[in-house]
Amino acid sequence: MIKKYINRPAYSKKILPFIDKNIIKCIVGQRRVGKSYLLFQLMDIVKNSGAENIIYINKELHDFDHLTNYSELIKYVSKKTTSKKTYLFIDEIQEIQQFEKAVRHFHASGNYDIYCTGSNANMLSGELASTLSGRYIEIEVFGLSYIEFLKFHKLNNSDVSLNQYMKFGGMPFLRNLTLNEDIVFEYLKNIYNTILLKDIIKRYNIRNAAFLERLVQYVADNIGSIVSAKKISDYLKSQRSSISPNVVLNYLSYLTSAFLIFKVQRANITGKKIFEIGEKYYFEDLGLRHTIVNFTSKDINKILENIVYVNLRRLGYKINVGISGNKEIDFICEKAGKKQYVQVTYLISNKKTFEREFGNLISINDNLPKTVISMDPVQSAYQGINHIHLKDFLSKDDF
Repeated sequence: MIKKYINRPAYSKKILPFIDKNIIKCIVGQRRVGKSYLLFQLMDIVKNSGAENIIYINKELHDFDHLTNYSELIKYVSKKTTSKKTYLFIDEIQEIQQFEKAVRHFHASGNYDIYCTGSNANMLSGELASTLSGRYIEIEVFGLSYIEFLKFHKLNNSDVSLNQYMKFGGMPFLRNLTLNEDIVFEYLKNIYNTILLKDIIKRYNIRNAAFLERLVQYVADNIGSIVSAKKISDYLKSQRSSISPNVVLNYLSYLTSAFLIFKVQRANITGKKIFEIGEKYYFEDLGLRHTIVNFTSKDINKILENIVYVNLRRLGYKINVGISGNKEIDFICEKAGKKQYVQVTYLISNKKTFEREFGNLISINDNLPKTVISMDPVQSAYQGINHIHLKDFLSKDDF
């Protein structure tokens, strides 16, 4: 199979050390973020290294409709297996019932190098996780980073390009379209509908699809705000839609499982307490969010916060919302045992904003790195707190 693609080395570098190792490579992420093309990239890598027997299965293609369960998958792959090492690539593996049994079978034989993708965060929570603990790695793929967006669309690093990225998001296929609102949002609306139908409504047998859509709209309108299941339930009751908080929680978990949104819990800065009630939600792709709630300048602070959060996740950080007394820190970021604090705002336009963004960080009594990210044309450090432009933050390979 010949497919043209643009390399995304940030992901292939993570997988390269595990090629030809007896460990299952699981690539997860939202639909249409480029997981399939990452498989093509990996197939070319193993092919160029001398691999002769490569099996590729894509459950989104009609050719593989007959592979509905693990038994059929084992039979199909076994017929194509030779005595030589087999490189097995399975796209959207969660569409095969009890796929974990087949993966366990292939892994146990020792003659397969296994790569699979999935659009559900729970695909590794079943028997595969318990039976093969320590024998698989999970690589999460995101939509295009800002630097990838510039590369894919052949754009210069400018304020105009940054605005396009904030408005249209990072779906890789957009490189084949004109960056025009009518064209882009029509395409993105189709992706959104597919995620809702195939990854949520169909998978979880949801009957109240109308409520699900209202819930997504509520989350889209409240990105970066502290919400709770009860708060959402009360709001929906005011809209004459009576749904219990437990149902709200279930539906939110389905949305996060499909990688449409991310949940961020609050944590006490002075201790390790995680608050179980009240969290923030962000969209994996802002373009999808803007098909639900229109892109407007009044939402710029929300949009910037969403972009920073996803980029921090892309860079490998574990993130919580920080609580210090009655003050809030946008993000506590941790990676490799190191922690730092981040505040995000559009512009430091007045004393009140300055005191909120810098003052909240100054009030934290430790020597950990602290950063304010904004779109101010001029940035300067203050009392040891870094101040950087959003464009500069998004242009870094690490942070």
